[in-house]
Amino acid sequence: MVENLPYETVRHKALTIEGYSRAAVQSYWRIPELKIGFELGGSPWAFMGTQYFLVTHAHLDHLAALPVYVARRRMMKMEPPTIYLPEEVVDPVWAMLKAWQKLDRGRMNCELVGVKSGDVLTLSREHRVAVYATTHTVPSVGYVVYDVRKKLKPEFHGLQGDQIRDLKFQGVEVAAESLTPILAFTGDTSPGGLDAHPDNFAAEVLITEMTFFRPEHRKEKIHKFGHMHLDDILDRADRFQNQLIILAHLSTRTHDAEAKRRLDQQLPPSLRSRVLLWKQGDRPQYVPQ
Repeated sequence: MVENLPYETVRHKALTIEGYSRAAVQSYWRIPELKIGFELGGSPWAFMGTQYFLVTHAHLDHLAALPVYVARRRMMKMEPPTIYLPEEVVDPVWAMLKAWQKLDRGRMNCELVGVKSGDVLTLSREHRVAVYATTHTVPSVGYVVYDVRKKLKPEFHGLQGDQIRDLKFQGVEVAAESLTPILAFTGDTSPGGLDAHPDNFAAEVLITEMTFFRPEHRKEKIHKFGHMHLDDILDRADRFQNQLIILAHLSTRTHDAEAKRRLDQQLPPSLRSRVLLWKQGDRPQYVPQ
């Protein structure tokens, strides 16, 4: 039996969200339907088939499993994976992989793609990803995934199919692209990173962090080290349009049950019904809207 790492699973409409996230331990996520993963702090055997990973920053608990992931795909004769990560860290990450290549005596075949705020990645004809800057102690970015559809332009509504076809033959562009934000992923960030992109609040699913939640936790210190407090979520309660908000990356010095009680006590009901605390151990209890 293959040894595996723990992860939780929740289903929201057409998306399956799988992952694990604990501050200073490991963070790794994947969304099978989108054929992407986020973070490589760990690499469960089941995640090996995911060819594209979007990494927010290079802290160990978010990137340490990169050599394992790359080596396993080579061992299983899979295509070299593509990993997107902040452009500032590409060279040192390559240096790390080359060091492991000498130690492991196996080629670290992969593509590292440096990204920066404002970049737009084309994953497929149906999905694109916007990159934006977050606020952490090292170079960091967040990602918004969009569903891309073609819709008939309003001026052509009411035309018959053969009329639309004739216009196409004449070279007229009858359709316009429609982008719908379906998933936003902030990684580790202080509130500035959450606020950095408006679609963090509009995406169907938002995965973000809430490392701290106790009243005695000092927010100025938390923000200085690139993290968020429950109060930061409360301060933005009326901005969240998301159908599902996943709060993850709890500090190892706190417990899930205590965090859940605090959410139950503090969040307004309209927001609490959409918030899922990403637990470690018990499977998350969430009923899709």
